Amino acid sequence: MTLLRDRELARAFDHASHTYDRLTTLNPGYRTDLLRSARRLRLPRAGAGMHVLDLGCGTGASTAALLRAAPRARITAVDASSGMLRRALAKRWPDSVSFRHLTAEEVTTTGEGTYDAVFAAYLFRNVTDPDGVLAAVRSLLRPGGRLAVHEYSLSGSAAHRALWKAVCHGVIIPAGTLSGDRALYRHLCRSVLDFDTVPAFTARLADAGFTGVRAAPVAGWQAGIVHTFVARNGAAGPATEDVR
Repeated sequence: MTLLRDRELARAFDHASHTYDRLTTLNPGYRTDLLRSARRLRLPRAGAGMHVLDLGCGTGASTAALLRAAPRARITAVDASSGMLRRALAKRWPDSVSFRHLTAEEVTTTGEGTYDAVFAAYLFRNVTDPDGVLAAVRSLLRPGGRLAVHEYSLSGSAAHRALWKAVCHGVIIPAGTLSGDRALYRHLCRSVLDFDTVPAFTARLADAGFTGVRAAPVAGWQAGIVHTFVARNGAAGPATEDVR
């Protein structure tokens, strides 16, 4: 199948936004894994004045994870889908959280200066130009600032690829069909198969100029399917840096 891109993908998310949170509950580790990835940014809990960008915030699950990981940080959350943003805005947020309707490619137009950290969950396999988005992220991160990418990126193992296909055909696509969003969920399944493997995305981050790049799998059934990638804009961390 042909993957959805750009405005077509944003419109598909607009249409699916009213059932999206309900469908994510089919994955029991969804919010726990987001929180673990947000914590891998190692933001200080007492870090008042820290400014974090949530890139591709969707309905706000990743934003909530960031808020739990760093409750005193200022968070700017952006997404290309107005429907998903409406769902996010309908939830209760402190004044330190703001939402913007922007694509990942437009993120440099926030006009809010540099960020101490950037969190991107389930974003990069859905953008047309991941290298361009990585360049934009680097331009927004302060020197030494950290990036955490929480993404469906297969390990490269045939077993993990086969497991993902089985989950798609047994759970994800049927659920999307019932909600009236079959095209979107077929896209989401295919996008994982077509996206970078862990070694390829790690290399992509390094080629974009990020340093100290590390990857760690999530726990549970998604081990080998979903990973957290952590990197710095500037001097690399110690070679033994732990991203558990």
